[in-house]
Amino acid sequence: MYRLSKLRWVFPIGLLVALFLDGSLSHVFSGIFFHYPSAMSSQLLLLWLVLSYFFEGDTHIPVVGFAALAGAICDLYYSGIWGLFLFLYPAIVMLTRLLARYMPTSFLSHIMIFFVDITVFELLNYWAYSVIGVTTASFGDFLAGVLAPTLALNLIYFVIFYFPIARLFNWAEQEKYQA
Repeated sequence: MYRLSKLRWVFPIGLLVALFLDGSLSHVFSGIFFHYPSAMSSQLLLLWLVLSYFFEGDTHIPVVGFAALAGAICDLYYSGIWGLFLFLYPAIVMLTRLLARYMPTSFLSHIMIFFVDITVFELLNYWAYSVIGVTTASFGDFLAGVLAPTLALNLIYFVIFYFPIARLFNWAEQEKYQA
């Protein structure tokens, strides 16, 4: 039960840390992440949401609601306007739920689901910005210059953070608060 678990504190704190780390890492490593002709998008927030779904166990965190809230905060904090992330983060969490139903629970299936999540997230982001004219890059340039480096960066994040986050969730779920 979520309200009796330490996850009621661990999950939102991790969500905020991931939100601000995304921006901080993008700023600190901007010379590496955004070096012409390629660009890498750090998606630690999406990683936290997806891994939270994988590791929640019997706790049942309201991940979709938190994803919408995180998307709204992300939109307002980074751009100052309501935007895409308000809808994309919850959609990706729902996609993760759908894909996880048909896959075994293992590191390899989780990394494959995350690969699909990042790809769909970036493709929808590109498509939306193309429709409203924010980006004029061709689809080929997007695939080679943005999607491939973004996938590489975020899969590295996944490999680095998968087991520590699994241990954190395991620790938080082991001891329940006494009501």
